[in-house]
Amino acid sequence: MTTVSDVSDAPRVSDAFPPSAPGAEPPPIVPRRRLGRQVSAAAALLVFAMVLVSVVRNEAFQWGLVGRYFTTTAVLDGLLLTLWLTGVVMVLGFLFGTVLAVMRLSGNPVLRTLSWGYVWVFRSTPLLVQLLFWFNIGALYPTLGLGIPYGPQLFSVSTVNLLGPTLTAVIGLTLHETAYAAEVVRGGILSVDPGQTEAAQALGLSRRRTLYRIVVPQAMRSIVPTAGNMLIGTLKGTSIVSVLAVHDLLYSVQLVYNQNYQVIPLLMVATLWYVAVTTVLSAGQYYVERHYARGSSRGLPPTLLRLLRLRLTALRDRPNPVTAPGDR
Repeated sequence: MTTVSDVSDAPRVSDAFPPSAPGAEPPPIVPRRRLGRQVSAAAALLVFAMVLVSVVRNEAFQWGLVGRYFTTTAVLDGLLLTLWLTGVVMVLGFLFGTVLAVMRLSGNPVLRTLSWGYVWVFRSTPLLVQLLFWFNIGALYPTLGLGIPYGPQLFSVSTVNLLGPTLTAVIGLTLHETAYAAEVVRGGILSVDPGQTEAAQALGLSRRRTLYRIVVPQAMRSIVPTAGNMLIGTLKGTSIVSVLAVHDLLYSVQLVYNQNYQVIPLLMVATLWYVAVTTVLSAGQYYVERHYARGSSRGLPPTLLRLLRLRLTALRDRPNPVTAPGDR
């Protein structure tokens, strides 16, 4: 049985942590040492440094030739066509994809079935097969015309002269991206709370106004990250049009190294341009996501420059660990 004297003789918490003298600074807070994290970070940096040194010092890359061909006219023309293809395909793909998404969510069973069938067909077929199919469409339909059924034909055009390599690439890439964009938009619309639509209907807003003024702005928070990935994927996917002899970045590089046989340096030129453009698009995606994050959280995520400044400030103001006199 515990007595009062036993309780009074027990050590108190205040004895283990005596009060500091008036005016004395509080002891510094030393962060916990994570040995495993430090060792893994050092090993990762070592591997990265070894790979970087091996790439820089490897004479097979011929960095002098890479710098010489990096801004040549042929390469820049191919880069411009690649950027043009990417922009046109993404705009048309999301324009038609939004229509398909609305059809998929409509109450009309015919529209839902047609939208589902389009997405099913074009997502099930490889992109290269679609491009080759459209490139050889003249074998199925030598001419295309408009006229009265079982009556006179108003006009006709030969598909051989109508669909060139560039137009074929635009059609094939757009139809392919439309199927994926439709699912991205549909998923974004479904991510919005149904209560938002019910509140808009209670206020007397029409379905079209509710969709474009309330549902779509909120759905953009879910659409933008996936759309950014699609944009980067489309940028790199345009390289497949080189099989149609479209003078994009990769095909322009291939024309150059077929003449001078400098395959590796020219491929590095294309790689560096793809990396540079992808980096710019990733930064733009970050700011677009930040724009649509307004209202979803208490504070907006910091910009890239502010994030870098905060990291540098944290490293500079990191306290040095204080050791006890007995540990020296």
